[in-house]
Amino acid sequence: MLAEGRPMHGEVLVAGRAGTGDALVLTAPISFWGGVDPKSGRIADPRHPQFGKHIAGTVLFVPATVGSSSASAVLMELVHNGRAPAALVLDKPDAILLLGLIVAREMDWQTPVAVKLDATLHRQFDGHEAAVSANGLISTRNRQPR
Repeated sequence: MLAEGRPMHGEVLVAGRAGTGDALVLTAPISFWGGVDPKSGRIADPRHPQFGKHIAGTVLFVPATVGSSSASAVLMELVHNGRAPAALVLDKPDAILLLGLIVAREMDWQTPVAVKLDATLHRQFDGHEAAVSANGLISTRNRQPR
């Protein structure tokens, strides 16, 4: 288990603002096109184990993506609509998906940082609030009572 407050270092894939939120650790690959509603930020694919969960404001841990050339547009819409994750943590870079962050940043929209961290380490963040710094440090603490 990850020690509270002890950071791990992820590789920054796309620079963006630091983010903090509940860790949403996906247990299956996801397609952003058709799998995530860009208006609500809800996982819309009924076959996905986290169907119905909202990604907005979370630190989203993605073990893999299901490719689609429209994924970048969906991520860009999530940013524009204020429904993007606070930060993205990917197992492997997905150039098409990350293009959405790059274009959003070029449009001067506030974009979350995206980092790479081996998927075998993602589960350690489950049940915690996670923080991802702009330089790729990922730390966690127990969720605060709401």
